[in-house]
Amino acid sequence: QVQFVESGGGLVQPGGSLRLSCAVSGSMLNFYRMGWYRQAPGKQRELVALITSRGVTNYADSLKGRFTISRVNANNTVYLQMSSLKPEDTAVYYCYAQSGLLEYWGQGTQVTVSS
Repeated sequence: QVQFVESGGGLVQPGGSLRLSCAVSGSMLNFYRMGWYRQAPGKQRELVALITSRGVTNYADSLKGRFTISRVNANNTVYLQMSSLKPEDTAVYYCYAQSGLLEYWGQGTQVTVSS
C-alpha cells in the first residue's frame, strides 16, 4: 500500500516562502514521475510541477521562476520550494506519484497566502 506523508503547508504572508515535502513509502514501485498539483476553492485541480526520476522538470507556465521542484530518488521524496507567494497561490496542494500507468495521490496540504 502506498502511503504519503506531506508536510510544510500553512499560512504565509504575501511575498513569503514555503517549502512542501512529500515522502512516499510502502511500496517497491519505482515512481518515474512525482510532483505537485493544487486545487483552489471552486476551481479544478491544476498542475503545479512534475519531476522525473532523471530530473526532468515540468512547470505550470504561470509558476515558472517562483516555484522549484526537486526530489530524492533514494527515498521517494519530492519537494516544492515556493517563493514570492501570492494570495492566488492559496490552495490545497496534492502530492502525486506515477509508476507506469498507476497514479497515486496524497491527502493534500493546505497553503494559505494572506496578510
